[in-house]
Formats: sequence, structure tokens, C-alpha cells
Amino acid sequence: MAELKIIGMDEVDVEEIEWMWYPYIPFGKLTIIHGDPGEGKTTLILQLAALLSRGDKLPCDDTEREPISIIYQTAEDGLGDTIKPRLLSGNADCTRIKVIDESEVPLTMLDTRVEQAIQETGARMIILDPMQAYLGEKVDMNRANEVRSILSQLGRIAEKYKCAIILVGHLNKMQGTKANYRGLGSVDFQATARSVLVVGRVKDSPETRVMAHQKSSLAPEGEPIAFELNKETGFHWIGHYDISIDDLLSGFSRQKKSEMAESLITDCLAEGKCPQQVIQQKAENMGISKRILDTVKKSLDVQSIKIGSKWYWQLAA
Repeated sequence: MAELKIIGMDEVDVEEIEWMWYPYIPFGKLTIIHGDPGEGKTTLILQLAALLSRGDKLPCDDTEREPISIIYQTAEDGLGDTIKPRLLSGNADCTRIKVIDESEVPLTMLDTRVEQAIQETGARMIILDPMQAYLGEKVDMNRANEVRSILSQLGRIAEKYKCAIILVGHLNKMQGTKANYRGLGSVDFQATARSVLVVGRVKDSPETRVMAHQKSSLAPEGEPIAFELNKETGFHWIGHYDISIDDLLSGFSRQKKSEMAESLITDCLAEGKCPQQVIQQKAENMGISKRILDTVKKSLDVQSIKIGSKWYWQLAA
């Protein structure tokens, strides 16, 4: 039986979070990057690895940084025909990117080689792609008690070595549902991770992909960041992109949402003024953000007037 030990909060030292990429990927914690197959999540993480291996600035982040060593494990793509060509396309320093040899024994999250490799290489980031392949064949990813113990152990390793552990995963096939319900397996995956990112394709611009924040426990959620995957011109970063995570996964573009907002406002004001609260509630129910609603309101020259204690919207005369 374990001996009882009590820790007083006055004995606990305050520690600041160290960031690999603020506010998307913290050091010393678990981060999940998931998306539907073929949407570009592996390409995204390899481009980030290339930048980090050279100590270059990351997208939408001017922080100066030193090059870091990285461990990249994949159970889906060939190292020579897929992974290295993608790293070279990003001008990666391949001397800083390592792979644990799985040719004789497959790797799992609880494998002692994970911690040994971090110790030996000094890696500040380890990527498991896809995470489902590294749970172990006897683990049921839908059972919370089995998943929780594995992720807790992995989290302790991340914290011990101040290493960012990235779990790359697939989404389930429940199209049209909110992002919170699209992760594969137990909810403990997303509950344990301190940052969860989703990668998706902009439906009316299929070469444009977006990384959006689904969960951020350690900082305010970051703005979505877009990149382009073009068969002829390859990969390049676009920058911040105005789209919600649910719109990204449901297939609604910002343009489509603007059209929906315009129809909503014109319908509500067709016979005169309408309570502001009514319009805003209808917009929320339709998944139209306040930013888009306000932008469309301004473009339609809609005025706000106060009658008694209530605000109304009406079209300008």
C-alpha cells in the first residue's frame, strides 16, 4: 500500500509555461493535431519540424528561437519515399530529425525507448503519427481507463524533459457534427491534451487548408492559420484566416456564412425594425459568428436604435 504524503500548496513552486509555438504548442505537454485523411496534417507537422530544425521563425510568430532536435515516428508513410522528401522540400536540417528504429519491434507510447530516445537525442519535440498506431495492440482506444493511464505516463515524460509531444490523429466519420465530437476514441485523448488543433480543407478553395484551435488549456485560443497545398507550386504559408472550426469541418466557408447572415438580416428587417436580441439569437443558432454578423450589418447600412430599454435594428432610410 502506498504511503500517504500530503503536499501543501505553499510548497509548490510557480512555473511558467514554455512555448514551442505560442499559443498552439507548449513544451512539456501533450498536443493533438487531428483531421480527416488527406487534409494536410502530416504535411503541416513536417513543415513545422523543418522550421524548428533550423531555428527559423514560425508562422505568425516573430519569436527568435534556437534549432531543436526532433523525433518523428510514422506508421503510415515510408521514410525514404514520403517523409524525407517532404522534409527536404521544407529545407529541414535532417541531422536534427531522428527516428526510433521499429524494424524489429513496433513502438508503443509506453515503450521505454521513447524516454531513452529523448534522453539520448535531447529532443524537444516527439511526433507520433498517427497516435492510434502507438497505443499498443491490446489497448482499446474507446476505454477511458486504458487510454487515461497511457496518456498520463506520456504526459509525465513530456513534463520531465520539457519536450512537446505531438499526437497526430484522424477524425471520426460523423460529418456535420461539432468539432468536439469528431475525435476518434475516448474523450480522454482531448481531455488530457493541453492543446488540440484541427486541420481541414476550405471547401470552396480546396487548395487552402486551415489549422484551427479546438482546445487551449494554457492560453487563449490562437487564430486559425492557413496554408496552401498546390500540386504545381507545393506548400506555402498563407497566415491568419477568418473561419470557425465548426465551419471548417462542416464545409461552410466564410463567404457562405456572410450570405446566410445577409439573408437573415434582410428577412428580419423586411417589414421594419426588429429586436437586436432576436437577430443575434437566430444568428447564433445558425452558427454565424458575431464578427460576421456585425460586418454584414455594416455593409447593409443597418442602424441600431434604442426604444425604451431595448435595442432594435432597422434599415437606413
